Formats: sequence, C-alpha cells, structure tokens
Amino acid sequence: MFGFLKQSSPESSSDKSSWLNRLKSGLSRTGNQLSELLGRGGRIDEDFYEELETILITSDVGMDATRFLLADVRRQVRELKLTDPSQLKDALAHALLKLLQPLEQPLLTDEHKPFVIMLCGVNGAGKTTSIGKLAKHFQNKGKSVLLAAGDTFRAAAREQLIEWGARNNVTVIAQQSGDAAAVIYDAIQSAQARGIDVVLADTAGRLTTQAHLMEEIKKVKRVIAKLLPDAPHEVLLVLDANTGQNALSQVKAFDEALIVTGLVLTKLDGTAKGGVIAAIAKAHPIPVRFIGVGEGLDDLRPFIAKDFVSALLGFEE
Repeated sequence: MFGFLKQSSPESSSDKSSWLNRLKSGLSRTGNQLSELLGRGGRIDEDFYEELETILITSDVGMDATRFLLADVRRQVRELKLTDPSQLKDALAHALLKLLQPLEQPLLTDEHKPFVIMLCGVNGAGKTTSIGKLAKHFQNKGKSVLLAAGDTFRAAAREQLIEWGARNNVTVIAQQSGDAAAVIYDAIQSAQARGIDVVLADTAGRLTTQAHLMEEIKKVKRVIAKLLPDAPHEVLLVLDANTGQNALSQVKAFDEALIVTGLVLTKLDGTAKGGVIAAIAKAHPIPVRFIGVGEGLDDLRPFIAKDFVSALLGFEE
C-alpha cells in the first residue's frame, strides 16, 4: 500500500481527516473512474493502458503529463513485474507524486514586513473569496493582515472584500472609485504605519486577451515596486479548477505579464476533474501554494502533494 501517504501533518488528526474527506469528495469525478479501472481485475495489456490514457486525458491531465505518467507506470510494471491492474494503484500514485511534488512549496512570509501578496486572475476565478480565506489562514499563523480592495471595476467585489474583512476582523483599504494602483499604494502605506505583517491586494478580473487590462495590471505591480522596491513579494494567480486545460493558457499569459510566483487552485468541489495540476506541473511548473474545496473560511489549505494524490486515488488514511 502507498503507506507514506499516511504521514501526518502538524494539524490535528480530526481536522486533517475532515479536510482529506472533503478533498476526496471534490476529486471523486476522476477518482471514481480510476478506482473502477484499477479495481476490476483483468490483464495489464495495451487495451488497459489505452483506457487509462483516456481517463487521464479527459480528467484534464493533458497530453504531455499523461505521456509522462503512462511511461512511468509502464516502467514500474516492467521492473516490479506487476500483472494485475489492482497493483497499479501504487504505481500511478508514485508517478503522480513524482510529477506533483516539486509544486509543493509553502508560502513563507517572514522575510519582509509588510509581506505584500498581489492576487490576479480571470473573472470568476475566486480571487476575492480566496483573499478572505487567506486572511484567515495567515491569522491562524499569528500574522496581522490588511486587505486592499484593488478591484475598482466592480462595486460588488469591493463590498465582498469588506464583508470578508468584517468576518476576519481585518482592516480593508477601499475607495468608492479610482485607480487600482492608488488603492493598493495607500494600503501598503497604511500597513507600514501600522506594523502589519501581510498585505493581500485584490485586483480586477481580466481576460488574458484583454491587452489594455493586462497592461493595467502590470502598472499596478510597478506602482507597488515604487513604494517597496522588492514588492510584491508574491504574485498569486487564482485558477478555477473547472476551467481545465484553459488554465494553462491563463498561467502562461499572467506569468508573461507579471512573473507569477504561486498558484491558488479553487473550486475542487466535486465538479472539477483535478487533473489540471498535473498538466501545469508538466507544462508550466509554478508552485501551487493553496487549493480550495468549498466556501468556508477553512476550505483553502496549503497544497500538499501526498494528500492530493491520496485523495485523488481514494487511499484510506
């Protein structure tokens, strides 16, 4: 059995169990297909490999990552002389972990004060909600947090962020209208004056094809750097797990514009297929800092590759 997946994290066992169950439920769309294939017996032949390839591709794993995984599974079958599909669960787990482990890089905020995190992404990816959850996460780490309502296009986004601030008892710097860069500039100045540890800066959602809006977000980053030469210290791209392979084009476009340092993958809630993490790992490997499975304050957690693979393949704790 894939025993090392059972290594415990610092959180309590009951909390971890609850989180893994939610993650497993969220990834069930892919996990159930894989479990059915790997658990039904038969022979490991070309028909079997072809069916496994189909499941992986339709689960948003992508062609490059699928080829990598299949090649690694085939290697293990040869070297370990595996004969039954049920034995491939461990083999696939090892291959997935080899691919995903490099993306597991926790976000550390101790090097700078304030530590400025700029969030970006397309409309509807979940940026504002993620900021609220991240505020809670950093507070749980003993950090003081300030929010910058840099989405000046949508009044609803500003109001939503103010609501998250109220729920977390966190100050939100906002303006009724105006320039996003100016709002975030004011927020950083306020954080400096108050001795705040972490600034979470929201930005307006934008399509990667909207050149003028991509230029505007570059300006936001430049303005932040004028106030703090080494900031933003982290540029987080928020991705909706349901967008599948389109997430790759988002990663590429935002990385070219801003130099993305980390990813937040949201909405792994049962409708997403989950494989896009593998596609990203192969095509554009940027650290996945957090993944989310629901709407609650505690439903965004640091990405742990072993937990993800365990949940995806349905391993018991």
